[in-house]
Amino acid sequence: MTTLENRPNTALLVIDVQNCVVAGAHERDAVVAKVGSLVEKARRERVPVVWVQHSDEDIERGSDDWRIVPELAPSDAEPLVEKNYGDSFEDTTLETVLSRLGVGRLIVAGAQTDACVRSTLHGAFARGYDATLVSDAHTTEDQTAWGAPPPDQVIAHTNLYWTHQTAPGRTAGTVKTKDVEFGGQA
Repeated sequence: MTTLENRPNTALLVIDVQNCVVAGAHERDAVVAKVGSLVEKARRERVPVVWVQHSDEDIERGSDDWRIVPELAPSDAEPLVEKNYGDSFEDTTLETVLSRLGVGRLIVAGAQTDACVRSTLHGAFARGYDATLVSDAHTTEDQTAWGAPPPDQVIAHTNLYWTHQTAPGRTAGTVKTKDVEFGGQA
């Protein structure tokens, strides 16, 4: 139902599941395993998997911290979008990649819930994409020292408000890993 013309396809967008980003993340291993199962399902169904990888002054491009976690292995055929801002669309090739693939619907998983995942969801939705958050396949680290709620509450709250997002001609919402339906590709 996207507002983007001639974009009938769905893609799995895997955001920042990198060594240093998820090192201290809430339920890290369980979330990485769920992301892995989503990647496997997308590949079986021939749904594009698009990887996003963050770098900045704290995460040096090419460093071990910057690498995707060892449990996940992007294939050479899968696009990798490098970014420097929270929103994966901001000053990146993501829009070009998705346009080339005819993608108007995104299934989103990754890290961190209250930063890059949230920014990218909003960025996608504002740009006309349908955007579904996989409710049990995103995580964040403990930011309570800076006034944030505990990670489990951040995740629950993000799931709550994303479930009820609406806008003309677009759909949003959440779905559990086991219930993800990618749908056919055009």
